[in-house]
Amino acid sequence: MSQEQRAEKSAVIDDVRERFDEAEAVLVTEYRGLDVSQMADLRKALRETETVYKIYKNTLVRRALDEGTPEGLVDMLVGPTALAFVENDPGAAAKALKEFSASNEALIIKGGLLNGDLLDEAQVRELADLPSREELLSSIAGGLAAPLQQIASMMNNLLSEMANLLQALADKGDAPAGEPAPEEAPAEEPVAEEEAVVEEVIVPAENENTKVLSTIMVASILFSAILKYSISLSIPMKSNPSSFAAIPVEPLPIKISNTVPPFGVTILH
Repeated sequence: MSQEQRAEKSAVIDDVRERFDEAEAVLVTEYRGLDVSQMADLRKALRETETVYKIYKNTLVRRALDEGTPEGLVDMLVGPTALAFVENDPGAAAKALKEFSASNEALIIKGGLLNGDLLDEAQVRELADLPSREELLSSIAGGLAAPLQQIASMMNNLLSEMANLLQALADKGDAPAGEPAPEEAPAEEPVAEEEAVVEEVIVPAENENTKVLSTIMVASILFSAILKYSISLSIPMKSNPSSFAAIPVEPLPIKISNTVPPFGVTILH
């Protein structure tokens, strides 16, 4: 063997080892019987799932594998073997292989490696039946939409109620003062009536002020809770956008017992 051939084999071994280290999953297939056109179609389908479909000599792949690689994977390296190196979504890649093998029986799915664990053919097909990452993101978005719509509706009710209360206070403050009552002889019963009138004027004003303050307090609590929840979601998205599917979605840290006044809001710890 010439030195040039040794260099080529060494480069292939390094390439295989690097792809195994960087791949999210590696799926093993046998392509015996597929023609050039079918192989091109298969590569195109896998490329759409961010998967690279490569063919190497089995002996070079064995040499590239580390000692910690499961023996079952080495046993799959028999016959015309092609490896699918999955970069992002193993479920989508497995689904592409499963759908292609359904219409092209020459393609055989042998198994694969996922996060260091060995998969057989049945497990790869089960992996294909799982929801893809895009489907999971759609489900998460749908789950977030309902509570956010409820919060938006409730905030509109809060603002509307606050505006009505403020307008009521403004109207009460702008109301003209009544003309002074004519002087009359002092009597106990009229004095009692005047005191009653004074109470009727003061108590509603205190109730209106209290209602406005309660409404503003509830609105502040809700805005604070929503802001805290939004920041908790935005931080992992900025650091690693691809990790959004792994973010645990938790409910807002508030409990709303009524969406119209009087409001009932509890901060959950």
